[in-house]
Amino acid sequence: MSGRKRPPLRLLGLHGYGQNQRSFHERTGALRKALRGRAELVSVSAPHAVPGPEPEPGNAAGRGGNRLPGWGLLGPGGPGARCSLSPQDADPRCWWLPRPREETLGAREEAASCAGLEESLEAVAGAFAAHGPFDGLLGFSQGAALAALLCARKQRGDARFPFEFAIVVAGFESRAAPPSYCQEPIAVPTLHVLGEADRVIPPALSRELAAHFVDPAILTHPGGHFVPASAPQKRAYLEFLAKFLK
Repeated sequence: MSGRKRPPLRLLGLHGYGQNQRSFHERTGALRKALRGRAELVSVSAPHAVPGPEPEPGNAAGRGGNRLPGWGLLGPGGPGARCSLSPQDADPRCWWLPRPREETLGAREEAASCAGLEESLEAVAGAFAAHGPFDGLLGFSQGAALAALLCARKQRGDARFPFEFAIVVAGFESRAAPPSYCQEPIAVPTLHVLGEADRVIPPALSRELAAHFVDPAILTHPGGHFVPASAPQKRAYLEFLAKFLK
């Protein structure tokens, strides 16, 4: 009936390296408020604990802290691109791991350098089975790289991941699982969100990832390495999601 209220879309949230379900939920509070009534964000924790020393509380709440003491930058931004972990990041998790001797997990890591991806794919499949259905994915940083891998898996016919679209925030082309992407462009609809001041995942790397997709939507913002949710981004999210509201 025309007066019947449409149910909101359901998004599966995939956090960044060194975060977890709780911290990602707290850091996306502004986004969840912006999407209220249109989309519900349900986050899950990655299955792998980040190795190394316990995180030291920092002052980067809401800005996607991606550093562990002694591990340096968890991204390709170079020595100056360091972030502190917030107190919410106790029990830091990740979707795959670098080799123990490596101090960084960069956007250019090779498959031989990483471990744990298959377990993470099983964990995401379990989230679909236990908490679904989900209409789309929303991934941030390493979680955005995973979301892109899931889009490729979906295109290849993997029935474990029944979703329609993905929002990819600060994504990069991971080589954690060769071949990580289909040889042909990926037809899953995507919105790629790039921070012009992102020193952890520079926007050029996010654009390289977007180039793997058919007609990707691109949203840029002036900030750094976090999930933006101010008025301009809110409009872009809602315009993208409107395509999938039934």
